[in-house]
Amino acid sequence: MMPKITPGLSIRATDPALLAKLALVKRAHLALVATIAVIALCGWLLPAMGAILPAGWRFMDFDTALVLILIAAGMECSEAGHSRLIFRLSIVIALLAVFLAGLILFKYLAQTNQSIGTLRLIGPQTAHLFRNRSLTQLPILLSMLGISVILSRVHTRIAVIFADLIVMIICLLTLIQVSGFVFAGMSLFGMDTLIRTPPQTVLCVLLLSVVALLRRAEHGVFSIFLGRGIGSRIARGLTPVLLLLPFMREVGRARLIQALKIPEQDVTAILVSFATIISFILLLFLAWRLEGMEAEIQDLSLRDELTGLYNLRGFNLLAEQILRFARRSHLPISVLFIDLDNLKGINDTFGHATGSAFLAETADMLRDAFRETDVLGRIGGDEFVVVCQCSRVAVSIAAERLKSAARSRNAKDSQRNPLSFSVGLVTSEEHANETLKELLTSADKAMYEEKRRKKLVSNPDPSPTIEMHPHA
Repeated sequence: MMPKITPGLSIRATDPALLAKLALVKRAHLALVATIAVIALCGWLLPAMGAILPAGWRFMDFDTALVLILIAAGMECSEAGHSRLIFRLSIVIALLAVFLAGLILFKYLAQTNQSIGTLRLIGPQTAHLFRNRSLTQLPILLSMLGISVILSRVHTRIAVIFADLIVMIICLLTLIQVSGFVFAGMSLFGMDTLIRTPPQTVLCVLLLSVVALLRRAEHGVFSIFLGRGIGSRIARGLTPVLLLLPFMREVGRARLIQALKIPEQDVTAILVSFATIISFILLLFLAWRLEGMEAEIQDLSLRDELTGLYNLRGFNLLAEQILRFARRSHLPISVLFIDLDNLKGINDTFGHATGSAFLAETADMLRDAFRETDVLGRIGGDEFVVVCQCSRVAVSIAAERLKSAARSRNAKDSQRNPLSFSVGLVTSEEHANETLKELLTSADKAMYEEKRRKKLVSNPDPSPTIEMHPHA
């Protein structure tokens, strides 16, 4: 049976289950950032604690740690669900973070060793650490993160565009920070590792940038990542690959030059060839996925949601193809018209859920009784049709299997309402020229003749009987 689609659900709408998972991810990221920054801050404020922390923790500036805490707090307070007062508090916190980030930027531009906590926290034994500070993109990145908090609940068109642009800048600066740290740590280009941003700071800005991106993904252009449609699924699948490829290329380039002593032009040729092949593979994957999803969509448009059988449009389309093939091959074709008895009474007495269950059971019996190559459809509320490329004898055997399945079902659970349906059958021999519409009309008449006969003659067996149209 084909999967069901919830009525009125737009593929552009964000997935509630995915949003719930992302909410947990955001809170975990913010908690981790706050924990790291608080530890670094305590290392500055409490000399005894700073003495027992690993040396690397002292590379995170006091003012940087303070700004990170403020941004994390602002992001948490500006989340949906908090009161207007808490949101206003988040704006104040974010403005303070932007102001402090501006002071850090001024300090870097002025080339001074003064920090917000310099008078109390920096002694001669640690002053040398500040000669190896981050470049100016770190305070700019912190400022952008603070601005993203301020714009988090503004939904005017211009504000949304500006907020998306801010997040784009955040992503760019974060990539610069992360790639610079990784390349320096691997000594790919002979850089002094002391000039890199402290690892705790890199991790914190990466986590905060992810949170900022996820928050914008609920609105604006980044919402494509949280949708239900084809584009959203492809975007989520390809984004990690597209982000990693440039870094892998540069790492491979440096390693090949250093380890194998290959000339730079040869390394470029090798990496360009690899990039071309990978791009071609991604293109094939993208085309394959689009083709498969298009086929799924087309199949869904031809299927009945309740039973998984073909709907009227799908049945007519495929039945016409079978009929044309049978005419060209001079083969017989048979049509069955099946009508579920007393469905209206079942719906009125026991509810539409019971009636739907009867329809689904009938569809399952049809699938079991006929071949995969036969076309099975539900073309009305209680009307089913089958078109199969077979003789009258073969279709009669299949119809008898259908009848036996109904008997077994009724005998197995006598407490339930008996499943009963009327069947009309017609077979067009190999040299006949009837159209599909004419065959359906003849089978429909045979089915109604069977219904009339049931009303006139009391039938103790509630299982279906089969009426053979005189045309057969």
